[in-house]
Amino acid sequence: MADGEDLRGQFIEAALRVAAAHGPAGLTVRRVAEEAGSSTMGVYSRFGSRTGMLQALYERAFDMLRDAFGAVPVTGDAFTDVRALALAYRIFALQGPTRYAFMFEQAVPKFDPGPDLRARALESTFGVLATAVAQADAQAAPERGAYLLWTAMHGMVSIELTHRDRTELPGWSIASDWEGIYLDGVRAVWNGLAL
Repeated sequence: MADGEDLRGQFIEAALRVAAAHGPAGLTVRRVAEEAGSSTMGVYSRFGSRTGMLQALYERAFDMLRDAFGAVPVTGDAFTDVRALALAYRIFALQGPTRYAFMFEQAVPKFDPGPDLRARALESTFGVLATAVAQADAQAAPERGAYLLWTAMHGMVSIELTHRDRTELPGWSIASDWEGIYLDGVRAVWNGLAL
């Protein structure tokens, strides 16, 4: 028999599978319990409520993004490191678009992880990008530059996720080079920061 933490982890992994299969709006306690081979009471006893389950999933998703950033080797060259983090961010989003939507959109109606959890989640990931930006100019405010980069990365990835699986538009050649356009955008913002 699994202990409480193992069961909690099993429910969170089940929730990730449910989100992938049914979208974030499909994250019901019943579905997650069924996917984990348990009862709804098992979910409630581990998380207290559906909101508690969603908060745990939110935290896990950001842990996964932090791990993806952590797998990026640090070279010491600011732009090389930022570029590598940007690529890791894009890959993370493309590998789990429903997880990405859950993290950054209001994909589950009325779900708000709360300011404390959001702050911890963003610091654990956005902080990595800010540290990489700070390599370029220790005197600058790295949060501002990192924020501008992140919003550009997020916007480009979100547009790609919206359009990449749709019927290709005639004469729209950008779709044939999503990654190249993305990296051009990251470089353009970086160059605009004048670090």
